[in-house]
Amino acid sequence: MELSRIGLGTYLGAATEQFDEKYISAVREYHALGGNAFDTAANYRGGRSELALGRVFRSLPRESFFVSTKAGYLPMGDGATPESPRVWFQRVLSGPGILGPDEVVDGCHAMTPRYLAHQAGVSLAALGVARLDVLHLHNPEHQLPALGREAFRTAIQSAFGACEELVARGLVGAYGCATWNGFRVSPGAEDHLSLEELLEDAETVAGPGHHFRWIQLPLSLAMPQAFNKATQRFGGRLLTPLEAAAAAGLKVQVSASLMQARMLPSLPADPDAVLAGCATPAQAALQFASSCPGVTTALCGMSDPAHVRENLAVLALPRASAAELRALVG
Repeated sequence: MELSRIGLGTYLGAATEQFDEKYISAVREYHALGGNAFDTAANYRGGRSELALGRVFRSLPRESFFVSTKAGYLPMGDGATPESPRVWFQRVLSGPGILGPDEVVDGCHAMTPRYLAHQAGVSLAALGVARLDVLHLHNPEHQLPALGREAFRTAIQSAFGACEELVARGLVGAYGCATWNGFRVSPGAEDHLSLEELLEDAETVAGPGHHFRWIQLPLSLAMPQAFNKATQRFGGRLLTPLEAAAAAGLKVQVSASLMQARMLPSLPADPDAVLAGCATPAQAALQFASSCPGVTTALCGMSDPAHVRENLAVLALPRASAAELRALVG
């Protein structure tokens, strides 16, 4: 499947029925306009984002959409029952022996094999699909300061082993790492993730035929590091994250393309002066993120059909050239 270069994200919004309905309307509009790339996570809106997507997916041909989700941060609820996080954790995870309190890092994050397998099952049920196209480890760098690098690599290999098992069972098509800081910070940073090391870990677990195929990281006019900052030592060279991913043959989702709309007021009044053909600041921002070489899909949170129509107008534009992009961010 060729993915839309603008994908629909589901991070923002209150965990309410009202916002569920907003997302459902936006998802239907996006799909009707030809969009096919959806991104979510088990903890988004307390689990309600996956459930809202599932209400639409059940009426769509499975071959007409691609969905990635994430596991790592504890949802602390199921999006359906009004219970406290403590009661939920005991009932769903601790009591059945899926995840103990001592396996939770920093009070909020886990990626043990039992937990990942359980969470994949929850996501499959919520989304109403038989297979997740991509299962990301959600910000695995969150565990680096607590574990240290040696123990972290052991934990990552264990998590990758669980993901490979899910692939073997036909429940997941591929897996990856969805990050915030990990790939875009400098190698000396405490929470830096080495793409080269992650690929070595995947090969240690499953050989050269491993299914670690995707990464996700922020990219916007306000956070351009994935495009213009060499943070990855790969093959003896220092490359940008996008260059390293391309060299490794990985596909890339980029997030925070609009910085939750916070960056839009700072853009010039004439978006066409930023990038040709753009009629609004949001279009200029999405044209930048989706045009960067190596980007498969630029994700944008959309819970309003009007915003969907505005944003997907970018699909009619040719990608901006690398020279145009560098003129904006260096």
